[in-house]
Amino acid sequence: MNLRSSWVAETGQTREDTRLTQIGATTPVNPVQVRSGILPGSYGGPYRLSGFWTEGGTAAMSVTVHEGRAVVQGDISQGVYPVALTTPEVLTFAPGTDQPRIDLIVIRIYDSLYDGQLRQEAKVEIIQGTPGSPDRPTVPPRSLPLYEVTVPANASAGTGGIPWASALKDLRTPVVAIGGILPVEGEVLPGGYPGQYQDTANNQLQRWDGGKWVSYPEALGGIVPTSAGNVPGSYTGQYRDTTGGSLQRWDGTTWKPAVLPGPYYTDTSDYGETTSSTYVNLLTDGPANPLALTFTAPASKQVLLSFGARIRSRSDLYAYMALKLTQGTTVIQEPSDEVSLICASDNQISTASARRLSGLTPGLSYTLTAYYRIVANTAGVKGGFDNVFIRVDPQY
Repeated sequence: MNLRSSWVAETGQTREDTRLTQIGATTPVNPVQVRSGILPGSYGGPYRLSGFWTEGGTAAMSVTVHEGRAVVQGDISQGVYPVALTTPEVLTFAPGTDQPRIDLIVIRIYDSLYDGQLRQEAKVEIIQGTPGSPDRPTVPPRSLPLYEVTVPANASAGTGGIPWASALKDLRTPVVAIGGILPVEGEVLPGGYPGQYQDTANNQLQRWDGGKWVSYPEALGGIVPTSAGNVPGSYTGQYRDTTGGSLQRWDGTTWKPAVLPGPYYTDTSDYGETTSSTYVNLLTDGPANPLALTFTAPASKQVLLSFGARIRSRSDLYAYMALKLTQGTTVIQEPSDEVSLICASDNQISTASARRLSGLTPGLSYTLTAYYRIVANTAGVKGGFDNVFIRVDPQY
């Protein structure tokens, strides 16, 4: 057997054994124990995990387990066993029976101090499953599963053996030294402490927050990419990019737009008239619907409001345009002459006004609606309005 180990055999451990197996790879799972697993790495660096890679095809019922290094954790008082396989190992499976079965390839530590088998060695071996059972065989203590192998019914060298392309299921998981970034390969396991990092199969860095893996930006202060998906932020003030291309900010509980929409704008080029001496929102021969603009109040609680129109009445009769402010069904401000456009002219005059709206509730939607009137008169003079517009610019 080519599998080397440390501190298992009562006698015969060589200095070479010790040098090969003192690998320092201990990914904690609690204050005393570490995760059993395989050290990452590959020749030339193209793969995350090549240690103990297993391939079939050299023989109908045999596989080759390639070299690698690993750690196998015992019970809480037994410690961790480092092992190293320096040359490939060939394993041969027992022939199939009348029903298929599932076997396991494992690294197994035999330690007579704990198992009473009078053996002190580490082995790569096959744990044979029960024919007809859909489950894997039970993993013995101090063992690290490497591969699951499905052995078909009546499989043997004479019947073509095991179909290796479909029979092997990789169960290997990596480990790294404490503080190292764990490359994810295979099953995603819980972290051992808050602040631990792992690199996922889709190249996303994640941090263990004490209860779950949280996707992390490329760097502190960086923007979380859309590839991270809909995951919670790591800290208040973190930003992320959305699939729609808008920037969002984590407020400690939810993702919210980093910049609220705006400016908001609406207008109409339809000319309309009114003879009403009280404010109305519809004009004769004008737009079929009231001209209205809805906006969301920013965190500053204030916006810059601009509105205007081309107005005509008579040189001695004033025409007015004002805005009504509502929040849902609640009227915040009725149209008023005090904050209106005023014009008295036989010809159309362009006029506009700008003012600030304050005291708004951030995040709520407000609506501004255009209203019109002409001063009371007995001559039937109409106030005419054209090119009416409303604009709102959030103030940040």
